[in-house]
Parts: sequence; structure tokens; C-alpha cells
Amino acid sequence: RHPLLVLADSDIVVPRDYLTRVLAPLIEPQVGLVTCPYVGRPRGGLWSALGALFISDWFMANVRLTQLFGAQSFVSGATIALRRDVLDRLGHLSTVANELADDFRLGEQVRRLGLRIVLSDLYVETLVDEPTPSAFARHTLRWLRTIQSLQPWGYAFCFVTFSVPLALVGAALAHFNHDSVLLLEITVAARVMLHCFGARIGRAPLRSALRQLPLLPLHDLLLPALWCWSFSRRAVSWRQQQFEIGRDGALYRLPEIE
Repeated sequence: RHPLLVLADSDIVVPRDYLTRVLAPLIEPQVGLVTCPYVGRPRGGLWSALGALFISDWFMANVRLTQLFGAQSFVSGATIALRRDVLDRLGHLSTVANELADDFRLGEQVRRLGLRIVLSDLYVETLVDEPTPSAFARHTLRWLRTIQSLQPWGYAFCFVTFSVPLALVGAALAHFNHDSVLLLEITVAARVMLHCFGARIGRAPLRSALRQLPLLPLHDLLLPALWCWSFSRRAVSWRQQQFEIGRDGALYRLPEIE
């Protein structure tokens, strides 16, 4: 019924000028879709804090890095803004209904129309609520396997982004000699700076970011472990239901085990 449409996840927090800022780029006819980067805001508890770190310190940092090299493939369900005429040309949302990465596939279709995708400079916040270790693991594995289903080769080599564990292994292999320890210290310093930068763009106070520093070693060890685990099967858990990921990226519901 309307010429401009905005889709957004139900767990995001936005500023008052949200609609004005995300819709503005659609004035240009060659812009087909606008999406927003996001940061994690934990609802409380250790596992929620670790889930928020996964979003802010690893996932979105990698997204920004690919953007610097000119990639336009990122589309986030946190915000998808587009004109009604573009959606009509795509054939409506039913074309991505069963896709694990439905937001990514929607952006893919927009690019096939010869239209640009704009990554807004507006960061929204997604509320992270992981009450248990298993909830944290299931959610993180779903995100990791989503990336794997879209870019299997890039995902296979993303271990290079696990900077501190790799530097620690390198220092151990070098028997912690002077040069390897120096490189490890530089890596740790860069990791702390990345965390503080993520907090700044998420409008979190610096003292809040500093309070989270003791969680960084745990997060940076859990992430490689879950990355290794993600190769064990092609399945995800979504709202208490199990799905297999097809080779085409579509979801197929698995039967419940009594």
C-alpha cells in the first residue's frame, strides 16, 4: 500500500531519526536497497555478553573490512529499506521464503537488477539474550553456518581473523622468544583497540567497554572452537526447530526426535 518499505528484525533498537536516515538514499533511482550495520547490546548475563561480542567485535568488523575493498554483498535483516517498485520487480518476498540467508538473497536479486545496495552510516542495536551456554552455541553456530553456506571458501580461510589465538600459537611454536612475544603483545593491543572502537560506534560508554575486557580471552577462544564445530554438519537450530541446510542454501525441516 506504500511506495517505501522497511523490513526490520523485531529485536533491534533504533534512534528517533531512523526512518529519515535509512530512506534518504532511496531518492536516487540507481539505489535499490538500503541496509544498516548493527552492534550487539546484551540483555544481561555472561553468555549474552559473549554473543554481543561476536556481533560487534568479529562479525561486523569483518563486514566493514570487506566494504573497504568495495564489496556490496552485505545485507542485514536488522534493516532492509527499498521502494515498492523494486520489490514488485523482484517478485515479492516469496522468492526468499525458505532461504537461510534470506536477507543476503534479497540483496543478490537487487544487484541482478543493476541497482546499488547502500550500507547506511547508521548503526542500529540488536538485543542479545543468550540465557545458557547451549543457547549461545546454537545461535553462534547458526550465524557461522549461514556465512559458510554463502561463501564456503572464504569461510574456510576466515581463521586468519582469529588474531590473538593465532599469535599465541605462533609465539608458542617460537618458544616465546623476544620477537614472537612482541608480535603477540602488538596483536593483543590491536584486539583491545578493536573492541573499544566497536563500543564507540555502538554509542556504549568507554567504561562499559573496559569492563568487558576480561571477557575477550574467553570469547576469542570460544570463537575458533565453534568455527571448527561448524564443519561437523549442515544444520541449524531456529526457534526450537531443527533445519538442514541444502546445497542451494535453502532450509529443510528435520523431523523431531521423540
